[in-house]
Amino acid sequence: MSFLRKLPIFLLALVVTVIGGVALVYVSIPARNTRLKHFDTIVVLGAPANPDGTPSPEQRERALEGIREFKAGVAPHLIFTGAAAHNQFVEAHTMATLALAQGVPPAAILEEGQAQNTVENIFYSERIMAAHGWTSAEVVSSPSHLPRTALILKHFSIQWSTHPAPWPPEYTVWQRAVHYALETEFCIKLKLLGFPATRFLPPRVMLSAQPALHITISL
Repeated sequence: MSFLRKLPIFLLALVVTVIGGVALVYVSIPARNTRLKHFDTIVVLGAPANPDGTPSPEQRERALEGIREFKAGVAPHLIFTGAAAHNQFVEAHTMATLALAQGVPPAAILEEGQAQNTVENIFYSERIMAAHGWTSAEVVSSPSHLPRTALILKHFSIQWSTHPAPWPPEYTVWQRAVHYALETEFCIKLKLLGFPATRFLPPRVMLSAQPALHITISL
């Protein structure tokens, strides 16, 4: 009888331990491989536009944060990346249009309109960088998306740092928590099983003395 009374406490402790371990793996993913503060370019990862073609909340916040970083002098160029992956509107073009409306010079904007997912976002952006002789990038996306992005960036031989866009103010804490939960599941699977074989992802690049700077969670 004593064991039966203690069983719920034991199960609760087990669940808390598992959840804590999973969260620790997620937040321990490095957020950068360099201490650079200025980069050759800012890469803004796409998100689907609204059904009417206007920027969706996450797409808007990612683009605006990239624009703020550009205007702050973090990099002299902006690469907006994302195809018409979820509807008929090309994500890169929707964000680039917003950047133009915010006063970013056309010469500073590059559109990458082929990528269908995050792996391809990085792959095609890195090709643009290579064509221009650029070797460093600040990569902007939603906070929950950055750990998975970092796992992808580790496969590319560029200097990179991830940078979080603010959450859309219309998102509730619950919506943000769901995003974190989904991305944590993604990352745990990738850490355990690795990435599926694809021509868009080269073998992981091993860099010596990577800075121990990690992802933070912001609700």
